[in-house]
Amino acid sequence: MLQAGFQPLPLRKGEVAMGFFGMQKIDSPAEVPAMPQEEPVSAPAPVRAGSTVIAQGITLTGTLRGEGVVQVEGVVEGEFDMTGAVIVTESGLIRGPVAADVVRVAGRVEGNIHAREHMRLESSGSLDGDVATASLVVEDGGVLNGRCTTVKPQPALEPELSEVRGPGTLEFGPEFELDEEK
Repeated sequence: MLQAGFQPLPLRKGEVAMGFFGMQKIDSPAEVPAMPQEEPVSAPAPVRAGSTVIAQGITLTGTLRGEGVVQVEGVVEGEFDMTGAVIVTESGLIRGPVAADVVRVAGRVEGNIHAREHMRLESSGSLDGDVATASLVVEDGGVLNGRCTTVKPQPALEPELSEVRGPGTLEFGPEFELDEEK
């Protein structure tokens, strides 16, 4: 069997070819069929679920908005407004407010946190700021310097309920009769 990319040279009249069982003299030129060229097969790109890593040694300044998971191993000086999760590793530092569905702090945050679903302050983590969340876990050793407010989770409105008007917006026409008038 030939290896991919290997093309044997055609033999000319009078040349000697070596085979498994000895050598042969070639009396007529041989036709060598061309090997089909195959395209190299590349592996599909890995699918990522909108995750971002701010690596150790990187300092990012500004506002981060978006969906997915952001893992902070470096320094972020600015505001987070995420749909998804913000994870601050032991080497990570955030200076500014954080708003996300889930927040996990193993490093340091200097700013207020609004975690719509859950916040976890790990044993190596510290937070200098206020917390508003539906669920809070502070591990032994975790440092929280600020106020904590527990809020009820706010489920998304169902589409059919978003069009219901409040009682202050009801309108009555000239043909409207109250049940008492009948």
